[in-house]
Amino acid sequence: MQRVGVFGWGIVAPRSPNIEAFYKNLESFSSWLSPFNGFGPDNFMVGMPDFCFSDYSAWIDNRFPPKRFPQMVKKMDFPTLYAIGAFIQSLSQNPGIEHELQSLGTQAHVYIGTGVGNLATIHQATLDLQKAQNTWNAFWGDSTRNSALQAYLSLQPEEQKSVKGIPPNPGDIPRSERDEAEKTRLELWTNNSVELQEYLRELAEIESLGIEGKIEANKLNVIREKQRRKARLKAKWGAPDPPWEKVSANLIWNISNTPATQVSMLGKITGFSFAPVAACSTFGVTLKLAIDTIRRGEAKAVVIGATDPPPQPILVAAFYKARILAANGQVSKPLTSLLGTHVSGGSVVWIVGDHEYMTAKGYRPLGLEPLAVGVSSDADHIITPSKEGPATAIRQALELAKVKPGEVEAWDLHATATPGDFPEIETLREIMRDTILVTARKGTFGHGMSAGGGWELTAQYLGYEKGTVFPTPLKEDELNREIAGIHNNFIYDTACKTPQGIAGKLSMGIGGINACVISRPWT
Repeated sequence: MQRVGVFGWGIVAPRSPNIEAFYKNLESFSSWLSPFNGFGPDNFMVGMPDFCFSDYSAWIDNRFPPKRFPQMVKKMDFPTLYAIGAFIQSLSQNPGIEHELQSLGTQAHVYIGTGVGNLATIHQATLDLQKAQNTWNAFWGDSTRNSALQAYLSLQPEEQKSVKGIPPNPGDIPRSERDEAEKTRLELWTNNSVELQEYLRELAEIESLGIEGKIEANKLNVIREKQRRKARLKAKWGAPDPPWEKVSANLIWNISNTPATQVSMLGKITGFSFAPVAACSTFGVTLKLAIDTIRRGEAKAVVIGATDPPPQPILVAAFYKARILAANGQVSKPLTSLLGTHVSGGSVVWIVGDHEYMTAKGYRPLGLEPLAVGVSSDADHIITPSKEGPATAIRQALELAKVKPGEVEAWDLHATATPGDFPEIETLREIMRDTILVTARKGTFGHGMSAGGGWELTAQYLGYEKGTVFPTPLKEDELNREIAGIHNNFIYDTACKTPQGIAGKLSMGIGGINACVISRPWT
C-alpha cells in the first residue's frame, strides 16, 4: 500500500494564532473557551479565534503587488483569511515545499472545506439589503409621491372598503402587529407605484448601454457613463439608492470554495481545487480524498483543510435552538453532565503527500502516518448519531488500514458533551479492547463546525511526535457515572506517555456523516 505522510500543518484556533501556540497551549489542561456576550450579556461560552491577518502581510507582500494584501482584507471573510494564515504556516515545517507545490503543476491539489461558510458576510449583506429595501419602500410607498395611493386616499371610507387586497390601517390593529402591518402597506403601494415604474423605465434605458468597438478599451468608459446617468436620474427623482445597489459583491467572493481557491492563488498551485463540505467530519473527509487521490496517482501532494467563521449570534442561537449548546456560563466538558457543546471558529490546514516522493525530495513527515479513513452515513437522523453509522466507518477504516481492533491503543472521540457521548463510547467498546486510551478535547477548544476534527487530529499527531498525550480539562471525579460503567481509561487533566500502537480518531457530522482516521507511529 502506497504510504502517505503529513509534511506541513497550520492552525488558527481559540488562544492559538498559529501551530506553535497551539502546541504550547495543549500542554495545559485548561479550557480555551471564553464568554460570548454576542447578545449583550448572555450565558454562552465560545471558542473565539486568536488571529491577526496582518501577521501574514510580509509573506504576501513579498510575492504579490502591494495592493494584494489590502484587497484581501477588504474582500475576504474570516474563513478564507483563517485558511490562508494556516496554509502559510504549513509551509514552514519543510522549507522549499512552497516551490515544490508550484512545480508539481496539476499534481498538486487543494481541498479545503468549510462548515457554515461566510456567515458574517451573509449576515451583513442581509442587514444592508433589508435596511435599503425598507428605505426604498418608504420612499415609493409614500402618499406624497405615489399617485395610486393618492387616488385611494381620495375615496370615501365606504369606497375604500370595497377595494380588495388593501391591508388594515396600522393604527387600527394591536400595537405588537403595527410594524409588520406598516411594512406590508408600504410594499403594496410600492408595487403599485406608477412613478416607480417610470423610474425603472428610465433606469432600464441607462442599463441598456452596451460596449462598442474594442471591449477592453471601452468597457470602463461605458461603466463611467452609466454611473453618471444613474446619478442624474437619482437626483431627478430625489430617490434613495435602489436595494440592489446596497449589497456588497463580497457575498459572491466568499462562497464555499473561496478558501480553497484563494489558497491555490496565493500558493500558485495550479492543480484541482474544491471545497468538500461534510459538517463536523469535513477534515476527515478531506484527508480521505487526499489519500485516495495520491494512491490513484493523480497527485503527489494535496493541501487539505477546514475553516469556520468566528462565533456569530445567529449560529450560537441556532445551536441553542437545536438543544445541543450549553448555556449556563460554564465550560461544558465531554463525558460529564452532558449539557451541550460550545461553538468555535478557526482553521486547520495540512500538506499531505506521497511519502516516497516527498522524502526523496528531502521533506520530513510529521506526527503520525495516516493509514486509512473510513466514511459512512447514518441515513437516519439529522443530528442524533446512530450506532451503526459510526461503527461502519470505524470497521471500514480498520479494514482499509489492515489493522486489527486489538492493535489500536489510543482513540480520540468526537464527544460533544451531549447525550450522544454515551452511545459513542458504547460503540467504541463494542469494537475496541477495554484498555484503549481515550481522549475528548471539545472541552479544550470547543466545537469548530468543520475545523474541530482537524484540531483534534492535529493534537493527536503532535502528541505522538512529542511522545506525550496532552491533558484535557476533564477531571477524574467529573466522569459521567454511566459512561464510567462501560469504560474508565481516559486522559484527564494530566498528560501521559503516548502508547506504542495504532491511534484512531472519529468525527461525526450533522446529517449523519462519519469519518474515522486510523494512523500509526512512523517506522
